[in-house]
Amino acid sequence: MRRFIKLLKIVWASPYSLLGIGIGLIGVATGGSMRLRDGAIEFFGGATKQFVRRLPTGVFTAGFTLGHVILGQDDDGLRYAGAHERVHVRQFELWGPIMGPAYLLASAWMWYRGKDAYRDNPFEVQAYDEEDLEV
Repeated sequence: MRRFIKLLKIVWASPYSLLGIGIGLIGVATGGSMRLRDGAIEFFGGATKQFVRRLPTGVFTAGFTLGHVILGQDDDGLRYAGAHERVHVRQFELWGPIMGPAYLLASAWMWYRGKDAYRDNPFEVQAYDEEDLEV
C-alpha cells in the first residue's frame, strides 16, 4: 500500500516533474550532471546552472524544485540546500498541479501585505523550519 501511495504522489506532482526533467536534460546536454538522491532527481551545472541563476533570487539560489526534480547551480549548492528542497518535494506531493499557483498567490499575498514575497511565503517558511529539523 505504501508503494501505491508513493506512486500516486509521483503521478500527482508529475506535471512539474516533467518540466523539471526537460530543463535538467537541457542542462545535461550542455555539460551539466544529474543524479538520484533521496527520492528526487537532481540536475546541476550546464544550462541548468544558468536557469537557476536567472530566477528572482538570482545567484543566491542554490536550488529550485519542480515536483520530484531539484535544479541547482552546482553540487555544493544542492548539498547545502538539499533538506530545504526536499520539503518542497513533499509540498509538491501534497499540492500537485496547484502547487505553482498556490505558491505564487502566497507570494503575491505576502507582497501585498508589505512582507517579503519569498521569505514570508508560507511554503518557504515551512521549508526553512523543517530544514532545520532535518540537519
